[in-house]
Amino acid sequence: MKMKEKHRLLVCPVEELPEGGRKLLEVDGVEIGLIRAEGVCYAFRNSCPHQGVPMLYGSVVGTMLPSKPHEYVYGHHNEIIRCPLHGWEFNLKTGKAVFSPDVSLKTYEVREEEGFVVLMLDRQPAQFAHKAFSCILSASS
Repeated sequence: MKMKEKHRLLVCPVEELPEGGRKLLEVDGVEIGLIRAEGVCYAFRNSCPHQGVPMLYGSVVGTMLPSKPHEYVYGHHNEIIRCPLHGWEFNLKTGKAVFSPDVSLKTYEVREEEGFVVLMLDRQPAQFAHKAFSCILSASS
């Protein structure tokens, strides 16, 4: 079976999404958030599956991992995005919720090619726009 080729959407020059940077796109009426953390670009639907809150305002963090009693194991540093309303946590790589693999945040493949951030989509979009977005997080976020 032949794999369907993805559509490449040039988002912006790499320097427009620096470390800790965030961008908001609208593709065919769907908001997609982009974040760079630890040098990696992540893209996800900008809507928490719980109550639709914009995830782009969430903190990028790590989380506690399963461990033995009285052990505290931290992991996934800067690979988790936390919903700003109720604190639900999602892995930016997989979209899976930390608390349940049955709940997911839609993620998209992102690449860096020839100095550009490129979003990989299943089909060519009819509409694409950068949306105004402002987010100031404290150092503890």
